[in-house]
Amino acid sequence: MSNGILLGVVLPAALFIIMLGMGMTLRPADFGRVFTLPRAVLVGLTGQMLFVPLLAFGVVTLFQLPPELAVGLMVLSFAPGGATSNMMTFLSRGDVALSITLTAFASVITPFTMPLLTQLSLDHWMGSSQPIELPIAQTMLRLFVITVVPVSIGMWLHGKKPELSQKLAKVVKPLSIGFLAMVIIGIVAKHWTQMPDFLAAVGWPVIVLNSLALGLGYLFARVNGLNVPQQLTIGIEVGVQNGGTALLVTGAILGNSVMSVPPVIYGILMWGPSMLFGLWWGKRVLNSQQTALGQS
Repeated sequence: MSNGILLGVVLPAALFIIMLGMGMTLRPADFGRVFTLPRAVLVGLTGQMLFVPLLAFGVVTLFQLPPELAVGLMVLSFAPGGATSNMMTFLSRGDVALSITLTAFASVITPFTMPLLTQLSLDHWMGSSQPIELPIAQTMLRLFVITVVPVSIGMWLHGKKPELSQKLAKVVKPLSIGFLAMVIIGIVAKHWTQMPDFLAAVGWPVIVLNSLALGLGYLFARVNGLNVPQQLTIGIEVGVQNGGTALLVTGAILGNSVMSVPPVIYGILMWGPSMLFGLWWGKRVLNSQQTALGQS
């Protein structure tokens, strides 16, 4: 299967299915938490939408990444986590409801912020020598169709046809994972001879970005007085990015497979720091809290 079909057809289909599955886990009350948990939601969204791009800019500058790889990493930073961060929050015994709420809001906001920020990155790193114009309005519409529309359909199915929703949920996850795996394998195969160089160039920047974002999200939540499960949740939500959405922009819309390399490598390497933070650190913090409560 050619890379054009993988990026232009298979990847959008995978993202649509992923977002459909996520929609089937959402309820209108998840959006209403902005009124019941305003501080937690605001802290989480600030970390996702502001801190991660700033961290990515610092990492790209520090490691002096080549222009195409720099843009790829920046695009990744504009895509907050989705189903993966929800799963990690659950495994870490964080606040799953808050995680789902942040994912819901991010899925609505990202189609409008991501194209604008991506164009700024292209202007900054590609420069006048290699000008690339991103069709901003078209990109917004495409992201809207692949994120907001399936989430809305999933929510409708969950509310109106719960039995059908449960049956579909069993199919959606393995199907979407299979599609994404095909895309990643295709990109790796296309650049197989260059992958050692790409890994050497992007590996450490990806790990540093992931680790810093996890730590900063956690500390930002702690400074703002949120409880321990919320601190863990926001650490994960800020630290884990949505590589699939980033691939859609770099590969399917921009048509640049080199820019797609950072999201691919991130999708592999981020599991180490993220699971270490969520499972080891999360368990340690929660146990410390329970011990302190038992002694009080």
